[in-house]
Amino acid sequence: MKLVLWDIDHTLIATRGVGRELFGQCFEHVTGQPMQQQALVDGMTEPVIFRETARLHGIDTDRAQFEAFARCSAQRHQAHAHELRDRGHALPGAAAALAAVAEMDDVLQSVVTGNIRPVAEIKLAVFGLDAHIQFSCGGYGEDHDERAELVRTAMTRTARTWGTPLSPADVLLIGDTPADIAAGREAGVPVLAVATGRTALPELQQAGPTMAVTDLRDPAPLLALLI
Repeated sequence: MKLVLWDIDHTLIATRGVGRELFGQCFEHVTGQPMQQQALVDGMTEPVIFRETARLHGIDTDRAQFEAFARCSAQRHQAHAHELRDRGHALPGAAAALAAVAEMDDVLQSVVTGNIRPVAEIKLAVFGLDAHIQFSCGGYGEDHDERAELVRTAMTRTARTWGTPLSPADVLLIGDTPADIAAGREAGVPVLAVATGRTALPELQQAGPTMAVTDLRDPAPLLALLI
């Protein structure tokens, strides 16, 4: 059995600023302050982004405030799904890559993402990329601050679903940032890096993935890692 764990933002989709706007709305809703700046987001989990953004505004937050933020985020993404659809887009090759992996025997696809699960589901559904994803097996922002722990969480959930232990060698993590690569290396799983985000291909290669590609338009490298 093989497990493919997809990152979402800048790996499968681009929200073209909608995500940041909704984050800002929920940040103000929870803290009472307009968001003047946002913390680093690439490769980070939602609790970390929320906490560090609050610190940039001189605010200390707790778990209850993050959970209120998460509820707001899920509601706003659902309410603004049409805006995501109109302004954002699936990245080139994403749909075909998901479909190609789905054609393989004994391969399950899920996600490892800094997004909370409801937002992950909405984002992929909006662009028709959810059909082959087993969301119950994924690792999400609300599960842990650290991305490597999200990989381990997804492995545990998948092994429970299959009823059998899962070896790190049987997992493939796909993402667009050095943080994705670092998480995969820490968890001991192979990583396919895709230069579809803000990190150029040479920088991704320098971070030490198993393989790095420009984008997902040619699924052959991805499929080769699953044989």
